[in-house]
Amino acid sequence: MTVAGEKSFSRAAEKLLRTQPAVSLAIQRLETQLDDRLIDRQGRNVILTDAGKLVMEYARRFENLAREMEIALAELKDKRAGQLIIGANETTALYLLEHIYQYRRMYPKVKIQVRRSLSSRLPSDIIEGDLELGVISYEPYDARLVSKVIFTDHLAFVVSPQHRFARRRSVSIAELGMETFIAHNVLSPYRDIVLREFQRHQVPLNMDVEMPTVETIRRMVQRNEGVAFLPRLCVEQEIRQKLLHEVEVKELKVERKIRLIYPANRVLSHAARAFLELFQTED
Repeated sequence: MTVAGEKSFSRAAEKLLRTQPAVSLAIQRLETQLDDRLIDRQGRNVILTDAGKLVMEYARRFENLAREMEIALAELKDKRAGQLIIGANETTALYLLEHIYQYRRMYPKVKIQVRRSLSSRLPSDIIEGDLELGVISYEPYDARLVSKVIFTDHLAFVVSPQHRFARRRSVSIAELGMETFIAHNVLSPYRDIVLREFQRHQVPLNMDVEMPTVETIRRMVQRNEGVAFLPRLCVEQEIRQKLLHEVEVKELKVERKIRLIYPANRVLSHAARAFLELFQTED
């Protein structure tokens, strides 16, 4: 796994604190044991064969099982110990904060890690066993997953206090044709919804600036460099402090459902089950 991840025998040896010949010998022994070639050695390049890719996939599963075993053993000794790993992206992680505060008070010994992940990858990460829980903003439509709505938000159209719309409560979509939009360069279903609505109303959508994070978009809007559609929770504090102003767009009311997803047919760790119970008590 280390050789494949580093794409180099020498870097893998350095990471594993072993010599390069020892790492090469270990790979050769594995290939002999499995009676198949796992790596094509082309100069300094390390390329996995089809058999190598298959073995790599199973190796990842073994690693996940080993981690589950360690967590399960820790839970046998102390029902309140263990580890909780949740996958989320920059935005959806915000919807977890209140629940994490509550969980920490109830289970102070559990180590919590919110792992930054691409939202589009989270369903497959959970199905493959890399994660137990994930937070996404769309319905995964997969029978192997359970999806539970934990928060309902909406896309907010925000402008700076200096913008010409700042004193308006609402605008029509037709009035937005001359605006410069600061867009998020991560694809999402909500971006597609906005694009479709502008096309349907035959209004140009000028996305002259694209930024990698919500934070950078928010700052540019505050400086009156453009306007943006952002999840309401992500700009709630700035609106309250009057650093940003939310304006209703009459033709664009986009509800945003935040979902907690987990495997349908796999036994969850005690830590994960305890986290799910927080939402069951709210129902």
